[in-house]
Amino acid sequence: MSIDKIRPEDYEGHGLDRVIVEKKSATTALDKQVGGKHYKQYPIQPVEFCQKNGLNAIESSIVKYAVRHRDKGGKEDVEKIIHYAKLLLELEYAD
Repeated sequence: MSIDKIRPEDYEGHGLDRVIVEKKSATTALDKQVGGKHYKQYPIQPVEFCQKNGLNAIESSIVKYAVRHRDKGGKEDVEKIIHYAKLLLELEYAD
């Protein structure tokens, strides 16, 4: 059984308490955010989504600003989305 699938009732009294505590206390770079917490509140952070879906820098920026605009940059973040979309058009679909 994977440790990720163990429920409290599965490990109580079986000596696995320490393992579960260590698993819960492990931190990753995704657990931290410098300069706020506007990304950590989401089940899937923009950087994780972008990485797993192979998005390039411009596409990733669009996703990042789209996710955070209500919580951080407001209108300016929407303007950044438009700017990056124009860059994407010019660089990927130049005539």
